Amino acid sequence: MSRNNATLGIALMIGAVALLTLMSTLVKVIGPDYHPVQISFLRNVIAAAVIIPFLIRAGGVAVLKTRRPGLITFRTICGISGNILYFYAFQRMAIGDVVVIGQAVPLFVTAMAVLFMGERVGWRRWMAVSIGFVGVLVAINPSGEVSAASLIAVAATGLWASTILMMRSLGATESPYAISFYFMFGGAVLTAFAQPWVWQTPTTDVLLLLVGVGISGALGQILMSYALKLADASVVSPFNYTGILWAIGFDLLIWDVAPAWATLGGAALITAAGVYIFHREAMVGKAR
Repeated sequence: MSRNNATLGIALMIGAVALLTLMSTLVKVIGPDYHPVQISFLRNVIAAAVIIPFLIRAGGVAVLKTRRPGLITFRTICGISGNILYFYAFQRMAIGDVVVIGQAVPLFVTAMAVLFMGERVGWRRWMAVSIGFVGVLVAINPSGEVSAASLIAVAATGLWASTILMMRSLGATESPYAISFYFMFGGAVLTAFAQPWVWQTPTTDVLLLLVGVGISGALGQILMSYALKLADASVVSPFNYTGILWAIGFDLLIWDVAPAWATLGGAALITAAGVYIFHREAMVGKAR
């Protein structure tokens, strides 16, 4: 891996995180008047349309061939469920609070890899996971009480971590474009069934915001895929934590809301634990 590739990969990861944080911010601007299942449906329809030109350029229909339709389907179900729960939390909490909780994904991934994939994790990483989860407990209780939205954000983080584990496995045999497209297309199909019960015709302003949600979400996924393709995950993945800075910035700029000290303390513990896990996994991988 060249230095130029690493630098570009880091830049793309920061851009991807900024776009995904923007997507979450737009969901919050839309507000709780629109059901998160409806937002997820429209987001996936728009994002699937955005990805199609990239698919055509990468090889067209041939890229969509998959050897593991069952795992792709399960990944789609878990991913869409996580997105819906995240959208619910974003509509009711500060962006920074949800993003801090969401940064616990590497902690969940490490624990789930041991439980479901039989991976071996040493005491150092278990210590980091424990410290990180202490940070989660601190972050979900900034005001002295735990809200339902905070618990839903934790559940969403667990679901999203499960999709990361499945993507690790799928990456060995499937195209990243195929994984992304099936996620968007499958998510649109699954959430379409619920629309008769949740649909509310959006105003022009809300429709424009929904288009922004779809485009920013799709472009964020694409940039992240390119970042991971250009540079090692251990190099670019820690820059996912810049999402905390983007989220705090959006909270201050749009709602004039500053994070609680407990949230910042939890963010520090989660970030330190996550970065150490990435570092340790890279060292173990090189040793193997």
